[in-house]
Formats: sequence, structure tokens, C-alpha cells
Amino acid sequence: MADPSPTQPQTTIPPHIKAISGSFGGIVEACCLQPIDVIKTRLQLDRSGKYTGILHCGAEVARTEGVRALWKGLTPFATHLTLKYALRMGSNAVLQGALRDERTGKVGDFGRLVSGFGAGVVEALVIVTPFEVVKIRLQQQKGLRPELLKYKGPIHCVQSIIREEGILGLWSGAAPTVMRNGTNQAAMFTAKYTFDKFLWQRQEGDGKVLLPWQSMISGFLAGTVGPICTGPFDVVKTRLMAQGRVGPDSKYKGMLHAIKTIYAEEGLLALWKGLLPRLMRIPPGQAIMWVVADQITGLYEKKYLQNAAL
Repeated sequence: MADPSPTQPQTTIPPHIKAISGSFGGIVEACCLQPIDVIKTRLQLDRSGKYTGILHCGAEVARTEGVRALWKGLTPFATHLTLKYALRMGSNAVLQGALRDERTGKVGDFGRLVSGFGAGVVEALVIVTPFEVVKIRLQQQKGLRPELLKYKGPIHCVQSIIREEGILGLWSGAAPTVMRNGTNQAAMFTAKYTFDKFLWQRQEGDGKVLLPWQSMISGFLAGTVGPICTGPFDVVKTRLMAQGRVGPDSKYKGMLHAIKTIYAEEGLLALWKGLLPRLMRIPPGQAIMWVVADQITGLYEKKYLQNAAL
């Protein structure tokens, strides 16, 4: 009787390991980059020209509201990033597994784009939209005295939105968020794979652990493309989330109406408001996240996948 076929060695990182690596990366990123996100939101909501730029906005917020105001919304932001990256990395791994070529075991360029876009859609609907609604509502408030603030904190903000706007109020701006995140992640995962391959000759399953500075460079470069392509979606998302649920008296009736209204009233460049702070936050954020994530997944590969076929 022939011997049973040997068990095929594992050649890919399990989704749960990818999810864990993303969550740890999100914690570190949130603590480092929250002030830039606050400045980005204030600039996007500034219709009167109160702030003349990034440095002026940050200085004004610190002067009039205190330095702590630059970390407004940190709790939902840190929680949001941790859960978002876990879901993003995990769902992308699952989708890549489903789209992997059965014969070669590899994921093609189209499959990488589709899995990245799918991961962005999933994270946008499950995590990003409700957390960013809360974060933006907290960040747009002026001052620090609790008695003058409509929302006293993240939990109170959620309760108030549900009471005044219904549960769907937490998903205000979902359409532009889906488009923004889907496009962002399609570009980011594809770019990160490409930069790792051509800069460092590294591919998943080869057991090679990138040095932190290598991960930082690849992550930074991968994080630059999405914000430029998705600027209008991000501005519209912020306006719709700050506005609340669409109703008869709402200024913006939806994603397309918001784009047309902003263009007509403020000009084309207004659709890219906050782009510079986004570029100051997202690429460095991706660099930080990938440094942590690559170390975790790289060590897993080295320990468990080093005998896998290349």
C-alpha cells in the first residue's frame, strides 16, 4: 500500500496573524499622529478661512483651547485604528486566499487590487464610518469646558446621535467612506507588495524579515498614492459626517450633491482641502504601522514558514 501523501507545508500567513499585526500597528500609530488628524478635520470644516494653514491651525487650537485639544477624540481614534487595521489586514488575507491561483498558489495583480478594495469596503462599513462620525463630531467642538460642549465624550456622543438621528446617524457619509477606503486599500496593498518586491526582493513566504527602516520606506511610499486619488471623497465624507443624517433641511443631500455643491461654492481645490495634513498623517502612519506589522509577520514567517517552497 502506498504511503499517504505528506501534509503540504503551510506557505501563507494565517489571517488572524495578519489581524494581530495590524492591531498592534494601529495602537502605535494612533498615539503618534492624533494631532495631525485633528488639524486635518478642522481645516476641512473651515468654510470661512479662519485658519491659514497647518501650522496656524495647530497653533490656534493649542492657544485657544489648550494643547490637550490636539488629542481630542483620541479614545475613539485609537480604538478605531486598532480594530480597523485588524479587520483590514485580516479580511485582505482572507480575500487574497480566495483569489489565490490554485495551481501556482500566488495572487495576481488584479486579485491584489480586488482584495485590497474589498478589505477597504469591509472596514469602511463595519468600523470606519461609525467611529469617524463620533471622532469628527468631537473634534469639531470648540473649547474644553464640558458644560459648553454638546458631546461630553465618545459614549455620550454615540447616545446623542442615536437619540437625535437614529442608529443610521452613525453611518452618515458611508458612501464616500466606502469609496475612499476601498480605493485607498486597493492602492496601498498593491503598492506595498510592489515596493517590497522591487526594493528589498522580499515576498510573502520567503522567511525574510525586513529591517524596520525598510518597512518604514515601503509603508511610507505605499501610503502616498491613496490620499491624492481620494481627496474629494475624504472632504465629502467629513462634511456629511459633521452634518448628520440627510434630511429636508440638510445642506448636502448626498455624496454627489456634496461634490457639486462644494465645487460650485468653494472651487475645485476645495475638494482637496486637508490634503497636506492627510499626506503628513497617512504616509507616516502607514510607515509606523508597517514597521510593527512586518516585524510580527516576518518573525512568524521565519519561525513557521522558513521551510515553505518559494
